[in-house]
Amino acid sequence: MGATAGAVWGRGEQQDFRSRVRGTLLGAAVGDALGAPLDGLSQAEIREAYGAEGFLDMVAAYGRRGAVTHLTQLALFSVDGLIRAQVRRDTGVWHPPSDVHRAYLRWAATQRDWGPDERRKDDGWLAREEWLYARRDPAEACLLGLADEIMGTLDTPKNPGEPGPEAVARSAPFGLLVGWEPQLVMQLAVECAAQTHGHPTAYLAAGAYAVIVHGLARGEDLGGAVQQALTLLETRPGHQPVVEALQYALGAVRLGAPSPARVEELAAGGTSLGPLAVAVYCVLVGEDVRHGLCLAVNHGGPSAVTGALTGGLLGALHGETALPPAWLAELEGRPTMLVLADDFAMEMTQGPALHGPTGSSSGWLARYPRG
Repeated sequence: MGATAGAVWGRGEQQDFRSRVRGTLLGAAVGDALGAPLDGLSQAEIREAYGAEGFLDMVAAYGRRGAVTHLTQLALFSVDGLIRAQVRRDTGVWHPPSDVHRAYLRWAATQRDWGPDERRKDDGWLAREEWLYARRDPAEACLLGLADEIMGTLDTPKNPGEPGPEAVARSAPFGLLVGWEPQLVMQLAVECAAQTHGHPTAYLAAGAYAVIVHGLARGEDLGGAVQQALTLLETRPGHQPVVEALQYALGAVRLGAPSPARVEELAAGGTSLGPLAVAVYCVLVGEDVRHGLCLAVNHGGPSAVTGALTGGLLGALHGETALPPAWLAELEGRPTMLVLADDFAMEMTQGPALHGPTGSSSGWLARYPRG
């Protein structure tokens, strides 16, 4: 697997990219936190609890407002793995799926341990963030897929019958590899999804989502980004259900005013396809970021996933400044996310200066060890 050489970044381009990286990570986390309290509730129960207009603001889950689920935890470890992959590229030993897999194993350790283990010298800084050790209803497929050190691949995937949406929800960071060609972004996201979700519906949806984020992060509109994903999907075995879900989401825009019933119809089925369709639809029809996110979670389906996917697209499209400040202020782990987002943006734009042969930084390598 390879990547194209990156262009020279001007100051304005770097600032715009950093805003989109921050927006993607924070937007996905905000959507996750908004949807988490609604998971498992029907539309009728949502209206009964929050009124006729439904859910309109952050409320408590897991004992606090702004709490995120395992979906956000895993997305952050995706970023950690991608940074570590870039760092290891200097050594001539470069296989990004393996670096991401090691990052996912570090997440799996957080779900077993009481807190950081200082004896694990290769953990880096993210795995030492104590708040990430909270167990937030991790999907069984994620726990089973990462229960040993054997990495699932496309030839021998983990959980081959699992079509769930969790792999899609951790795939936005792959789309932030803006120096890569879209087909390579899709390939990496697909390979990393197969580490826990081996059904073609799951890993192809993850690849499609990453390509859509990739287009938005490069300044494309949503329609163009979705069309790029559709084009790349056509060469993949088992692509038809994913293509149909995206096409249905695009067509649903013309079916009348958006409503929770329409979103629930799109979300139905319990697989990765529904949340992907919901995210595309809600970004297209949302009046603004707040409206799009509320629409994405006000239904009887998997609200945390649909919120996370929608938030990731909105953040990549508009940048961090478009996200509601009051929601960001309450978001669990926000300082960690900002540091990680900025580190990723620096790695993508200045990597060789941080750890290359002429610019080796012991501090950077302590944060993201090559081991």
